Amino acid sequence: MSEPVFGVDGARTEEEIRRWAAGVQEKADRYQQMQQQVTAVKATAESRDGVVRVTVDSAGAVTDLQITDESRRMSGAGLAESVLATMRQAQAGIRDQVAEVMSATVGDDTETVNAVVSAYRERFPDPETEAEDGAERRPPDDEDFEDGTYLR
Repeated sequence: MSEPVFGVDGARTEEEIRRWAAGVQEKADRYQQMQQQVTAVKATAESRDGVVRVTVDSAGAVTDLQITDESRRMSGAGLAESVLATMRQAQAGIRDQVAEVMSATVGDDTETVNAVVSAYRERFPDPETEAEDGAERRPPDDEDFEDGTYLR
């Protein structure tokens, strides 16, 4: 949208103000559409073994959690790890959907698109990268009884 030219003559100034106002309104409508579409984003992920399925909303909050009866064969710690890993995978899926919505609605505003998408990438990092970073910090498995006892 080019900048309006004001003050040349009354009729032209009035037309430029109308054109400028229409451009501002069109941009506001696109941003409102973007906000509605981003709010509607949901992502679902399933664990590799199919035991856990997690759906999250655009804020990354869990909106649905399904655990199959196969979970009975897992330890509590294993199930918890599977739920968290699957949740992180779903959350990472939000980033791509938000990027698509942003590009489709306000893609001409690259500064805003980059800021929003970067915030999502920072908040919901790639699960594989996070797993590699957190591998050293993982607590030892309580079920291996390496210390020779099962009493705590």
